[in-house]
Amino acid sequence: MTPDQLKVAADTAWTLLTGFLVFFMNAGFGLIEAGLCRKKNTTMILSKNFVVFAISALAFYVAGFGLMFSDGGWVGWSGGWLLGGADNSPAIGERYSGVFGALSWAGIPLFAKFYFQLVFCGTSATIVSGSVNERMKYASFLVFSVILTGIIYPIAGHWVWGGGFLAQAGMKDFSGSTVVHSVGGWAALAGIIVLGPRLGRYPAGGRPATFPGHNMGYVFLGGMILWLGWFGFNPGSTMSLDPDAIARIAVTTTLSSCASTVVATLYAWWRHGTPDFSLTVNGCLAGLVSITAPCAYVDPGSALVIGAIAGVTVTEAVLIFDKLRLDDPVGATSVHLVHGIFGTVCVGLFGVKGYSGLAHDGLLRGGGFAQLGPQLEAVVTVGPFSFVNVVAGVARNRAGDGIARQRGGRAHGAGPRGDGNGSVSRRSPDRSPSASRARDPAGTVDDMSRVAV
Repeated sequence: MTPDQLKVAADTAWTLLTGFLVFFMNAGFGLIEAGLCRKKNTTMILSKNFVVFAISALAFYVAGFGLMFSDGGWVGWSGGWLLGGADNSPAIGERYSGVFGALSWAGIPLFAKFYFQLVFCGTSATIVSGSVNERMKYASFLVFSVILTGIIYPIAGHWVWGGGFLAQAGMKDFSGSTVVHSVGGWAALAGIIVLGPRLGRYPAGGRPATFPGHNMGYVFLGGMILWLGWFGFNPGSTMSLDPDAIARIAVTTTLSSCASTVVATLYAWWRHGTPDFSLTVNGCLAGLVSITAPCAYVDPGSALVIGAIAGVTVTEAVLIFDKLRLDDPVGATSVHLVHGIFGTVCVGLFGVKGYSGLAHDGLLRGGGFAQLGPQLEAVVTVGPFSFVNVVAGVARNRAGDGIARQRGGRAHGAGPRGDGNGSVSRRSPDRSPSASRARDPAGTVDDMSRVAV
């Protein structure tokens, strides 16, 4: 094996290994969502999170990868459907010949490039899953996931990672604060607005009702899985064994997430008078989302600052969305939307010229708006594009009865039935309110709620 062949093999192994970690993040999302919602909806939530990756993979294979990475202007139009089209990967740079010029910097086979981008695409759909839990029909969610991962995500991704106008303007998003988290977060916000809150969540003239999560053990395990998976998400985005870049990214990712975890815990304790474990976990995730775009472009000190800010803003974002009566059962918009935007801007604030090819210092390092400008351009273009298109798609689903109204714990004929612990029930349940209370004396069943099915 020649040195060049050995490098291709090592880079491919690294990219696929980190891609496997990102894939396993689906388990983390599913556990956090199930744990933060009510027991009666556990089977439905886990089912959606299990199936959504398969739906996303097929949509991305058929159309999404070509739209996102094949050569083109506003969108990729040179091929790539079903992974077709000319390509001589792992050749790079001037030696590359094919329709996927935007990925010609990665010296690995096309299938490895596809797989790594695929697992990122799947993540965007899981973000939406959490925000619309307990009130969207199962079939409607799956149809929406096809649209998001097959069309909306790839078009926005082409602008940033596929050689589109934002890439040409110099916008940098190393691991996806905009492409993955902001797109998913805007989609989540659109779903929340169009579907409305769960029944009983915001009583007329009264204080918002609290629907506490039923299993914080799920939340703990899910949070740890996601934290581990992020070390595939960020360092893996090098798509090569670059020791300096991988080490720096691992350190900035660690410091940001640790700072945000500690600050979120202490700030929520001060703000509410008692620690809140759900905000501790979401604080960690907010720090991870915030460092996703700048992880390769900032130094460790800046990573600490980014994480500390995220620990405060995630707590305040949860409160603001609640005051606006935007019902997000798991805080997905507070974590992914708010901090996807924040992470994107941080490249333009804290970036260090020369790190991973960054052309300009950030504003706070004396670089002015040279880098901050393209970052802000991405925020004001990707956001409205994602939001408007998702509103249209979810509204069509709603017009077709996309919301499932529940009586006694489950919507009729809407999707998988479970007992809340994952087992399948084959008997017809007594749906009367008295039976519901008897089955669930702790009150986790709300007879007036809408369930995500």
